[in-house]
Amino acid sequence: MQIQKSFDTQNVEGTLYVVPTPIGNLEDITYRALKTLRTVAVIAAEDTRNTKNLLRHFEIKTSLISYHEHNKNERNKQLLNRLKQGESIAIVSDAGMPAISDPGFELVQATIEANHSVVVLPGASAALCALVGSGLPTTEFLFYGFLPRKKKQKEKELQRLKFLPATLLFYESPYRLKGTLNVLYHQFGNRQLAVARELTKKFEEYSRGTLEEVISWADKQELKGEFCLVVEGCNNEEEQVEVLWWGHLSVKAHVEEYMESDNISSKEAIKKVATDRNIGKREVYKIYHIE
Repeated sequence: MQIQKSFDTQNVEGTLYVVPTPIGNLEDITYRALKTLRTVAVIAAEDTRNTKNLLRHFEIKTSLISYHEHNKNERNKQLLNRLKQGESIAIVSDAGMPAISDPGFELVQATIEANHSVVVLPGASAALCALVGSGLPTTEFLFYGFLPRKKKQKEKELQRLKFLPATLLFYESPYRLKGTLNVLYHQFGNRQLAVARELTKKFEEYSRGTLEEVISWADKQELKGEFCLVVEGCNNEEEQVEVLWWGHLSVKAHVEEYMESDNISSKEAIKKVATDRNIGKREVYKIYHIE
């Protein structure tokens, strides 16, 4: 177990600050974020070119180092060494909260494992803005991020999510939006959703309605900008109960549950699990007997 006192003045080692940046409107940055970016030893940035523009606007002269998907392992070692030497570091993404569909998770994890402090600043988040602005329930929601690009993988993920009662949040690019909306319709039916684009910017727009209505709208648009989709959760309680009883089980545990509860062979149980999960019997067999 690890206890972190984020503002312990006795701590002589450095702190990693996770600093959200504006998702469009520069006025959304906080005073605390600006102060942090000015006082840390270095800023680890997803794209230093974008962050330079932000720093230039606010006249911040702190040095930058790149931190992205392709160099994160090497950078983690370098940054952890600087923390050990007592330097504090800020990590930023191009927009919004680092580690949420952006680089940062691995550095946060490595920093915690090395017993250094991680302080997360509050700030802009496209997903939360879209959720609240959608008009859909906010009491329970699930943020997914970007769905897989390939249609079959996308369908498989949506099959896994379709019976959840929580409001669902997805990110999508303008190039794949129409395809994703159609897959959502075929998997979920004609649910309510909101499509938010260009959040906090001049051309901010919400398109709210049923999937059929939004698909019809999208077909007539020249789509630009990044999109956040907020989709109504499943409100059919019978379907939720039918599917979710095994949702916490691994495939192997799912097979064993059927064998025990229905007093059937592994062969019969594998058939039932394959039907439940909408995957091939061979795949279930391989997981159960080999993995």
